[in-house]
Amino acid sequence: MTIADATLSPEEFRTRAHEIEDALGAVIVGQREVVRGVLTAVLAGGHVLLEGAPGLGKTMLVRTLGEALQLDFSRIQFTPDLMPADITGTTLIVEDAAGHKTFQFQPGPIFAHLVLADEINRATPKTQAALLESMQEHRVTVSRASYPLPEPFLVLATQNPIEMEGTYPLPEAQLDRFLFKLTVRYPGLDDLVDIAARTTTNQQAVVPKVADGETVLRMTALARDLPVATPVLRYAAHLVQNSHPDAPNSPPLVRRFVRYGSSPRGIQALVLASKIRALLEGRLNVAFADIRAAAHPSLRHRVILNFEADAESVNSDQVVDAILAATPEV
Repeated sequence: MTIADATLSPEEFRTRAHEIEDALGAVIVGQREVVRGVLTAVLAGGHVLLEGAPGLGKTMLVRTLGEALQLDFSRIQFTPDLMPADITGTTLIVEDAAGHKTFQFQPGPIFAHLVLADEINRATPKTQAALLESMQEHRVTVSRASYPLPEPFLVLATQNPIEMEGTYPLPEAQLDRFLFKLTVRYPGLDDLVDIAARTTTNQQAVVPKVADGETVLRMTALARDLPVATPVLRYAAHLVQNSHPDAPNSPPLVRRFVRYGSSPRGIQALVLASKIRALLEGRLNVAFADIRAAAHPSLRHRVILNFEADAESVNSDQVVDAILAATPEV
């Protein structure tokens, strides 16, 4: 399928995407950058990790997205005693009316279009690993049998960076499967006033239903067909390469504070997000500016810092800034 024969035109893509964004804005106060990031990831067919303090609307954002897109929504509250079968489902012995007993698979909450993994870092590594296959392969394997997940399938996970007791940091292999990592920041004064005005009355915001799963799949297919010039692809490749401390052109900040750089999934995230941004701005070509705009959410969780960075209070966003500054657009 090409852009010319797609059932959804670029103009329709842009109109529908802005309708989704407006629907989220009807409930979520402020957080425009986060809303745009979540929308971009959804249209790119990728998963999102939302990091922020409690009470900033992370769960509400995901629930509102499910309502606006009319997708099956499932919420999993991650706790230390959560087991993998609580996520994927399990095989049970079922007795029919005639008394015959058979094994029957009972799907878990992972079988939904939109899965909210709330406080994902509170579960043990064994339980976190239950998401790996579903996020990458869009299927679940239980007792040697594989079960496909519904399409579109998206995991939006939240984690609290403040309270670290009783938490299990996500392994690099799982972090890498998130297209974006978005930082949910504390609202400003005007946003706080707006939040109070909206949430302390009997009136509840109505989320308009502006799209469905089929529309999301068509929008994703259209975005993937958008061409990218070779110089732009090479620029994205240089950004990913310069995130490694042993790369010939990596900046000093990377050489000193980075333990491991981005995997090839980093360039996939950069390019897919850039295609979405170009379409949202009414362009049919990806520019260098699109790549730069996607750099932080695409790379901040793929750049693994060392102990010296922690001691010097250097974060991954500062490292991505240094990579952008040191990588020319040629």
